[in-house]
Amino acid sequence: MAFAMLCISINALPQFSISGKITDEKGVPQYGANIQLKDTHKRTTSNSDGYFKLDGLKAGIYSIEISFLGFEKISEEISLDQSYEGSFKMAPASILGEEIIVRAIRAGNSSPVAYTNINQKELGTRNLGQDIPILLSLTPSFVTTSDAGTGIGYTGFRVRGSDANRVNVTVNGIPLNDAESHSVYWVNMSDLTSSLDNIQIQRGVGTSTHGSGAFGATVAMQTNTLEKNPYAEVSSSAGSFNTFKNTLKLGTGLIYEHFSFDARLSKITSDGYIDRGWSDLKSYFLSGGYYSDKTVIKANMFTGIEHTYQAWNGLPSELLDTLRTYNSCGSYYDTSGTERFYNNETDNYQQDHYQLFLSHQFNNYFSLNAALHYTYGRGYYEEFKEDSDMGLYGLSPVEINDTTIINTTDLIRQKWLDNDFYGFTFSANFKNNRNDITLGGGWNNYDGRHFGKVIWAQYMSNTMKDHEWYMGKGIKTDYNIFAKWNFQIVPGLNIYTDIQYRHISHEITGIDDDLKNLGQQHSFDFINPKAGINYTLNDNQEFCVFYAIANREPNRSNYTEADPDKTPRSERLFDLEAAYNYKNELVNFGINGYFMNYKDQLILTGEINNVGSPIMTNVEKSYRTGIELSTSINIFENLQWQANATFSRNKIPDFKEYVDSYDTVENWLGQISDTLGETDLAFSPGFIANSQLIYSPVKNFSISIIAQYVGKQYIDNTSDEKRILNPYQITNLKFQYILKTEYFKEAVFHILINNIFDQKYENNAWVYSYYLGTKRQKDDGYFPQAGINFLAGITLRF
Repeated sequence: MAFAMLCISINALPQFSISGKITDEKGVPQYGANIQLKDTHKRTTSNSDGYFKLDGLKAGIYSIEISFLGFEKISEEISLDQSYEGSFKMAPASILGEEIIVRAIRAGNSSPVAYTNINQKELGTRNLGQDIPILLSLTPSFVTTSDAGTGIGYTGFRVRGSDANRVNVTVNGIPLNDAESHSVYWVNMSDLTSSLDNIQIQRGVGTSTHGSGAFGATVAMQTNTLEKNPYAEVSSSAGSFNTFKNTLKLGTGLIYEHFSFDARLSKITSDGYIDRGWSDLKSYFLSGGYYSDKTVIKANMFTGIEHTYQAWNGLPSELLDTLRTYNSCGSYYDTSGTERFYNNETDNYQQDHYQLFLSHQFNNYFSLNAALHYTYGRGYYEEFKEDSDMGLYGLSPVEINDTTIINTTDLIRQKWLDNDFYGFTFSANFKNNRNDITLGGGWNNYDGRHFGKVIWAQYMSNTMKDHEWYMGKGIKTDYNIFAKWNFQIVPGLNIYTDIQYRHISHEITGIDDDLKNLGQQHSFDFINPKAGINYTLNDNQEFCVFYAIANREPNRSNYTEADPDKTPRSERLFDLEAAYNYKNELVNFGINGYFMNYKDQLILTGEINNVGSPIMTNVEKSYRTGIELSTSINIFENLQWQANATFSRNKIPDFKEYVDSYDTVENWLGQISDTLGETDLAFSPGFIANSQLIYSPVKNFSISIIAQYVGKQYIDNTSDEKRILNPYQITNLKFQYILKTEYFKEAVFHILINNIFDQKYENNAWVYSYYLGTKRQKDDGYFPQAGINFLAGITLRF
């Protein structure tokens, strides 16, 4: 009702419009040009005749921007006291725009998928050292996690309840998900945000892209684009828990009218909220390119080096009220029974990325993009293991006169991953007045070495230091080809079709850390079709429907942890979405409904393999359905409100649980199964909401009140109220001031106060349930987040 009254009051004002025709210098109409009124919600695209119209405007001065690939941007001011109609001629660009690099995998204005774009300016206002998942936390259906409790170090996210290994992530169209685990480890790419131009998040299956299957969302990142003028930027921030971030950025601008080079160097450190949950993160980014009116040749190289103390055990639930920062990682007991902590219980990894792009626009209709990529990752995590069975590490027991006297030992182990990932991607695009056709694809190969070393043992017996106790390999080849066609039937009505073929072959060899033979091979051929309709009712309203089928192969651990006779099957998702959007000068409102129906989704049911480890099991039926609401309202000229909310049901219609049973702590009796009927999918809150109120009392100064609410989440798939993450709401306060002087282009001051009401909450957890006698017991680990804390920073741009 409030929204309806607001619309009525707005429509009661005098209404004008801005319209016009967009052509090239020869008078040829340009279809699909992007038109936007700055600092308003008004935007549209030109139709097949080059015509556009923005109506529902009140009197005033407007800045209109018109952009189109291959042409110079048009920026004009229009003083509006009556409806305006004009002609806009676009001149050929002297430099080809870099959006051509990611165009093949991005959703456009007429794409019928649910998506959110975040530009460089928005990212910059949030970037004080926290990882990318935290910076994206205000987007719809998004829930973040942080092991160390501060958003620095090991962080992650879920979209619509789907975990990270079901979210497709790319950088410049290059797959970023680890080919074997399907996950993205953001800690390996600290401060990549400082080198990003924009991010697009597509929720649900989304459009076809490269890399792993998208079962919850697609996150497409694009790194910095051409800066025509030389620049330098220094940014530093500091805050609670000895958090420090320092970044230096430099760029040559365009030299000799064709060349440009950029560089960034960053370092982030933090003690973390959790005991010893510190992070020491270093990274750099280098880029160089050749630019002309038709061609871009660009190379990127970026590296992340992370050194963190492990904080992934979580905190037992019984300690949440008394020892919230306790970290059991590295814990052991000395001979007197006193708890000690191994001081190098750390995770250590370096990841180097190399990317080379060639983009060429042949004419106003046809363009081509190709890329080569190579990623080299290597590192280990180190652990102290107390009183370990020597036989599990290939160590011979200590014997005297053929009698075993020692068969356990304290030891320090390192578990290593050393891998190469390389391949190419390509796309060709044809666009005229009614058709937008893309043909794309890629080939990628992964070669990973998994091995473990015993670097010290109290009793090394028959071995030497750095004894290797296991070695396994994974070789995975993935190639795909897709075709997309967006066709304008009549002005305002577009149909979208998209089909992808994807082939995966995965070979696993060697032995695992439990000395189990891993030898196995798997192959998949997937067809992933998508289709939709986008209908623009008028300049203020549009409606779209989208349907997609996606397939996803099991990851490495799904295979290695399963029994040989229980090979997991691939998963399939049927995704139906429908959306309505309303916008005028002051309001932008959207509603998106979705129904994601899964076949053979892999989840934890409590089942174990033949050595007692939990395994992921295919469940025949499960689904996620919900409504996503979003709005942005310019309440006054200096007061804006942005908000979104998700209401959802996430269910398994017929869930069967398996629980270990013991009569004593040492004596395992087997498993008890129980059919529970309909249950909730784990980590899938029924309600999520975000709100941001931005007030600018004076020019260049803003105050933001940011509120986030996440509803109750079940930790497992049983819907048991004893195993939940409680709902939580946190409120943050942000101040920003921009100062411009003759000494530098601008100085930007930030202060971010997180969790201003000092709420105690946890955003992630794990649980293991079992019966001891007739009583249900559990072991668990929760991840407490920091109470009130702050970050403050300054950025100087020259």
